[in-house]
Amino acid sequence: MSNLVLEHIQCLVAGDGNLPVQMAKSAKQNGFEVICVSLSSDNYKELKKYCTKVVSYGPGQVDSIRKFLKDEGIKQLTFLGKVSKTMLVKRPKLEKSAIAALKELRKLNDDAIMLKIISLMEEIGITILDQTIFIKNLMVQKGVLTKNRPSDAQTDIINYGFNIAKQMGGLDIGQSVVMKDRMIMAIEAIEGTDRCIKRGGKLARRKNAIVVKVSKPHQDKRFDIPAVGLRTIRTMKKYGANVLALESGETIIVDQDKMVDYANKHNMIIVAI
Repeated sequence: MSNLVLEHIQCLVAGDGNLPVQMAKSAKQNGFEVICVSLSSDNYKELKKYCTKVVSYGPGQVDSIRKFLKDEGIKQLTFLGKVSKTMLVKRPKLEKSAIAALKELRKLNDDAIMLKIISLMEEIGITILDQTIFIKNLMVQKGVLTKNRPSDAQTDIINYGFNIAKQMGGLDIGQSVVMKDRMIMAIEAIEGTDRCIKRGGKLARRKNAIVVKVSKPHQDKRFDIPAVGLRTIRTMKKYGANVLALESGETIIVDQDKMVDYANKHNMIIVAI
């Protein structure tokens, strides 16, 4: 996409969290008009502050979403925010295209689902953009972000956890692991990072757990770039994890100042490696 010319009207397909709001805000500040397809209710009001139009659909309403995008003349689209795959096991409202797409897939892992969704968008002339185009300033840079630094022992555990997380990412299972004393307490699966931290923290008896989050070895930047925010660090504090290690240059960190302030207040460590 090095020669990509950005359209004045940008579409955002928004899942949970503050990240879609940050994208909409940045795009508006840079003179773009944003039309939003909201898949979540938790950030709907905030998105309306920065988007010309916000419409709500369920993740399985593929036909309705495609019709809306065609009617609006959308040419470029960005996916941002968490959309839990657990919807697939909760009998969601699935329209015809979604049902047909799921039947075609041999595996229901994240990459397979997202690549199929992208192909359905491309069929109607829409280009899916790199998730970071409007929020490159949120990519974490290498170094220790907090006043406390990891010890040599913690660094060894972080490096071990990094390799494990990369292997899990390569299998498209998850991108986070929770460690304690070089033992794996939890590996992220369908539940997402925060619930993985909760599970791992409990197994670590709510004390001295380390969370490592990385990108997949061959990350498609159109979807699923790893991201953390204030909710992540608060979940860690609640369940006794005191070190967060992120892959530098590959992880989005939302509300970095607030995260670092919270971590410093509670003697936690955030490091990008």
